[in-house]
Amino acid sequence: MVKMINKWVPGLFLFFLLAAFSKPAFHPFHVSASEIEYNAKDNRLEISSKLFTDDFENVLARIYKTKADFSDKAFKPQMDALVTRYITTHLSVRSNGRILPLKFFGWEIDHEAVYVYTIADAAGFAPPKITVENTILYDLFEDQMNIVHFIVNGKRKSDKLNYPDRKLQFSF
Repeated sequence: MVKMINKWVPGLFLFFLLAAFSKPAFHPFHVSASEIEYNAKDNRLEISSKLFTDDFENVLARIYKTKADFSDKAFKPQMDALVTRYITTHLSVRSNGRILPLKFFGWEIDHEAVYVYTIADAAGFAPPKITVENTILYDLFEDQMNIVHFIVNGKRKSDKLNYPDRKLQFSF
């Protein structure tokens, strides 16, 4: 067992090191992460979703049959529209049996990832029973994993979805 670990660990380390610093960006895992926080003061949900830039551009281009480029400032209005359309149809939060409609707030690039920000009016929000549906990048990868963190009154709960699973339940 020790010999096997000593044999594989250096190779895996080198693989991940090369993947992290090579161009174009390559990542062996297909993952997104969304953090949803209930802001009681403003009675809204504040959501940030992190996706690899190349994956996000690829899925937008595939679904909407148009060029997608987060790095070209000339594409910003088009990207705002594509991101809004995509996120609001692939991520939803249901509370008290009612979908809380997401509103696009903006996006930004951070190294090899795009952060997408949305908000939702949380009138009638009921922390005992929350359903999150997340199919981000399911149109692109059959090994996609979507991690969801939900925060209510400082209490954080996390779970993950593996393709083709679509829904998570949270209760606080």
